[in-house]
Amino acid sequence: MGKSQVFEARSQMPVDAGEVFAWHAREGAFQRLTPPWEPVEVVERQGEGIREGTRVVLRMRMGPASLRWVARHTRYIPGSLFQDMQESGPFARWVHTHRMWDEPAGTGVLEDEVEYALPVGVLGQMVGGATRGSGWSGCSPTAMR
Repeated sequence: MGKSQVFEARSQMPVDAGEVFAWHAREGAFQRLTPPWEPVEVVERQGEGIREGTRVVLRMRMGPASLRWVARHTRYIPGSLFQDMQESGPFARWVHTHRMWDEPAGTGVLEDEVEYALPVGVLGQMVGGATRGSGWSGCSPTAMR
């Protein structure tokens, strides 16, 4: 396994943490967050929303090939945190923690922390280059409106 790295992003939200959490818990949040040009789709879902134990299977297209990515939600604290972890897929390790908290004046903060390790070899170079160059920055504050 390659060396673990951490990606962090924080976004000020125009709504409180409870609304941010509810937006993520609503059906279709992954699809709403995925830009239309990203070649990824949900092909299977077992469980309830973002609750602990929910399993999601994604298909990512990379040119003529596709990769299967299986993740499971591993932590769930209503209104403030949920976490998903890769069971199988393109990374040697992937743990994504979503935290929300209130700020003054009815606003909130969304923090995304992704701990990941790239696989070794050519696949790691391909995936690493694609993810580092994708411009992903977490959830946009305007998406919460």
